[in-house]
Amino acid sequence: MNNTMLPRLVALAALPLAIASTNVQAQSYEMVIATQLPEDMSNNEIYPALVHFKNLVEARTDGDLAVNIFGGGQLGSEVENGSEVQGGRTLQSTIMSAGAMSSFYEDYQMVTAPFLFTNWRQAWAFFDGEWFADFMSGTIDAASMRYLGTFDDGGGFVAFTNNQRLIRTVEDLEGLNIRTEENPAHVAIMQSLGASATPLPWGELITALETGLADGQFNAPVLNTTFNFDAVTDYTTLTGHVYNSAPWVVSESWYQELPEEYQQVVITSAREAIEISHGMSGALSTASWVESCERFEECYLMPEEERQRMAEIARPAWQEWIVDDFGMDQARVEGLLEEVERVGNEVADEDFRIYGQ
Repeated sequence: MNNTMLPRLVALAALPLAIASTNVQAQSYEMVIATQLPEDMSNNEIYPALVHFKNLVEARTDGDLAVNIFGGGQLGSEVENGSEVQGGRTLQSTIMSAGAMSSFYEDYQMVTAPFLFTNWRQAWAFFDGEWFADFMSGTIDAASMRYLGTFDDGGGFVAFTNNQRLIRTVEDLEGLNIRTEENPAHVAIMQSLGASATPLPWGELITALETGLADGQFNAPVLNTTFNFDAVTDYTTLTGHVYNSAPWVVSESWYQELPEEYQQVVITSAREAIEISHGMSGALSTASWVESCERFEECYLMPEEERQRMAEIARPAWQEWIVDDFGMDQARVEGLLEEVERVGNEVADEDFRIYGQ
């Protein structure tokens, strides 16, 4: 047996014992949730939201539906967790990154569009809206998963870090070798902006920066500080050119076995958990950006005008890739982009109507 599988097998085998030990009162239903995020109440927005969800569900069902959370990748990789959730027997729910979600529901690749959002409220209104819920209902037929909501992944908006120069304009990206996730959308975006892209798994990132295999990378500020990228890169620029998201899904077969009143408890509790995660996400990201400016040699908050210049270059290149290479229906892509724009305008107009007049 491959030794790397032993910890996962032990963890899975221990699930019944863990569930029994954490719930003294007998329960009729169990919901095991896996996440790659650490079991920490202060360094990410997802785990605290899941704890709140657990408290809500168990209180609203008087302990008859027990919720157990396994963080830190204890139960395997994102894709392994997704496969387990499809069956719904050992694992009933998980949170995945955009790349992992796309491997189960390829339409999610559209959410990797560059410069998709201009602010958090637009992003949250879009992900929490009926249009996107309908869009994600396709996960039921495609992957036997039901969509519960979307978390920000590390705060959503990303920042470059690199060891060559401060990125103030799109021209400063010319010639830089940027590590990306193993996601062809990110490769297409970097190449359109004049950089070269080196797709690498997360575990090889620090070594790539130390050895010069890559000049830089991009991640949310909270990850850039948590993983000490200031030790291997000197410059950071908050561009927000990618918005990292993490959809939350539950096994459709397991969900359908629940009584209707418990189904409603799961849905309403998940929606509240998503809402409270939004504020924590923004706070963590903002604090981490302030910390980045203290730890990196130089930091730069890219102004909206330059972000728009970059968007006008990157967006057409991404659309060409996702339609011509990835094979996505052009009308479907345009529909998503139009909805994002509509939501952004609606939020701004409503704010001014209510508070500005």
